[in-house]
Amino acid sequence: MPYVLISTQIRLENGPTNVGDEYSDPAVMNYLGARKTTMLGNNFSEYYVDDPPRLVLDKLEKIGYRVITMTGVGQTLVWCLHKETE
Repeated sequence: MPYVLISTQIRLENGPTNVGDEYSDPAVMNYLGARKTTMLGNNFSEYYVDDPPRLVLDKLEKIGYRVITMTGVGQTLVWCLHKETE
């Protein structure tokens, strides 16, 4: 899976950081040290890490991911990363 989407609330810019959904690559989630959680009332799971987005971006860069876009949506910051596959 060559794409990763991470996000955080502006007021939580020091973490936690949402690093994936229930369909994310388990190897990448394990590398990031992410924990899979389901919020009360949701019928889907998400992966979170306690690290701020900057550290997550640094870790993902080390394994070949590059930011392709970033935006703010309301009070949320979102980064989309891509990894070239051979």
